[in-house]
Amino acid sequence: MRYLILFLLSVFFAQTSHSQIYEVGVYAGGSNFIGDVGATNYIAPNAAALGLILKWNRSPRHSWRVSLIYADLQANDNDSDDPRRKARTYEFDSNLLEISAGMEFTFWEFDLHSSDFKLTPYLYSGITAANHDNFFFDQNGEITSENTSSWAFGIPMVLGLKSNITNQIILGFEIGARYTFSDEIDGSVPDAEFRKEAFSFGNTNSNDWYVFTGFTLTYTFGQRPCFCNF
Repeated sequence: MRYLILFLLSVFFAQTSHSQIYEVGVYAGGSNFIGDVGATNYIAPNAAALGLILKWNRSPRHSWRVSLIYADLQANDNDSDDPRRKARTYEFDSNLLEISAGMEFTFWEFDLHSSDFKLTPYLYSGITAANHDNFFFDQNGEITSENTSSWAFGIPMVLGLKSNITNQIILGFEIGARYTFSDEIDGSVPDAEFRKEAFSFGNTNSNDWYVFTGFTLTYTFGQRPCFCNF
């Protein structure tokens, strides 16, 4: 993990000599989980999410983007509208560290070299890898740690709105759902094979989702670029 982060940072900053435009900044917001435990509301942040964002703006319409976000994921059956979940009363509180890389597309041109006020919606997608602790619920509904962690790969689907608040500061707001290829984040499917038959529950044909809702604040730097056609 540490070496991957260092590699991404070195690649990003090595590009500054090529007269491109870059953004570096922070992400702050909330998270919520959608799976076999808790509520199934798509936008209902109930825990904190904080992170870092790096962007390489290849044109006024698209950017390569990398982010590292640490989030607390919480879910409680008492918050669900399903009476069966309310009667079951499962809940969990776990941590998740996500690395995401992909491309951001703006609906309209977003020229960072113009001092005029700019406002545009944008879309972001790519691939995510989220590291999470493994646990399961025992016969009494109590959480039991498996003392291991796993990577859940997924696809981010982000819709946002951003604007320049100064010549070099960009403020954005976004809502981003992550569809994962895992059903283990909420403990409904234990990681260990020998536990799966006894302790799995819920819809095993439906994978886990989580959603980040929050703000980005980035600082732009680099010389005026000669934008490429890709």
